Amino acid sequence: MVNIRVIPCLLLHNQSLVKTVRFKKFNYIGDAINTVRIFNQMEVDELIFLDIAASKQGLNPDFSIIEDIANECFMPFTYGGGIRNIEEIYKIHKIGVEKIAINSYALENPEFIKIASDLFGSQSVIVSVDVKKNLLGKLEIYYQGKKKIKKADPMEFILMAEDYGAGEILLNSVDRDGTWSGYDIDFIKKITDRISIPLIASGGAGKINDFHNAVYEGGASAVAAGSMFVYQGKDLGVLVNYPTRQELEGVLNFNNNKEYYIG
Repeated sequence: MVNIRVIPCLLLHNQSLVKTVRFKKFNYIGDAINTVRIFNQMEVDELIFLDIAASKQGLNPDFSIIEDIANECFMPFTYGGGIRNIEEIYKIHKIGVEKIAINSYALENPEFIKIASDLFGSQSVIVSVDVKKNLLGKLEIYYQGKKKIKKADPMEFILMAEDYGAGEILLNSVDRDGTWSGYDIDFIKKITDRISIPLIASGGAGKINDFHNAVYEGGASAVAAGSMFVYQGKDLGVLVNYPTRQELEGVLNFNNNKEYYIG
C-alpha cells in the first residue's frame, strides 16, 4: 500500500482555530488544544498549523501556543507563520515541531530556503505557495506579507524552491479555499510533472474522492484539507472529524467507486 498522507490543515488566529473562505473572512472554530486531543484519538496521520495573522501583520511566531500544541500532539506536525530567521526555526524545532512551513519570507528572501534546508535538512522545510487567478484568469502567487514584491510566477518559484532545497511544497488554492469544490487538479498535475519533491495539495476538498483525484490524477504525494475536518458538512455547524481508515483505504486504493462524504 502506498502511504498517502491525509492532513488536517488548521488555521491559527490569536491562538484560536479559525477557518477561512478564499483566504478572506474567517469563522471561529474553537480551541486549538482541544482539537488536537480529538485528532489524537482519531489517529490522524499528521497536522499542519498555519498562523494566518503572523506574516500579514508582521508578527513573530507565537511560541507559547506552538509549545502547547507540541506538548499535546501525538502525531508529527508542521508549523508555519511569521518565520523570518534561523533562531526562530531552532526554537520551534527545540519545542518539538517536526517541520516548518515558510511562505511570505521565502518569496521575499528565497536564499532563506537554502539556509534553512542546509542547517536543518530539506525533510524539515516546507515551502508554502498560495496561488490565485488574476483578472485575466492566469494563476499568480498570492502574497500576504508586509513587504511589497513583484508578481511571481508559481511554476518558476516552485522550481526555484526545489533547487534551493525545499523538501516539500504545500500548494494552496486561494480561489477554492473553503468552497468544498475540489482541488485544482490541472494545476497540481502541471507542478508534479516538473518537480521531484513531494507536493501537498490544499484548497477545495469536499469529499474523500477529492483526495483520490489529487493523488491519482494530479500526482500529489499528500492531501491537506480544512473545512472537511472542522465542519459537519458544507453550510453546517462545527464538528471536528476525520475519515475512518477503512474509508480512506477504500478510496485511495481504488477498491471501489463509491463517493464518501464527511459529515
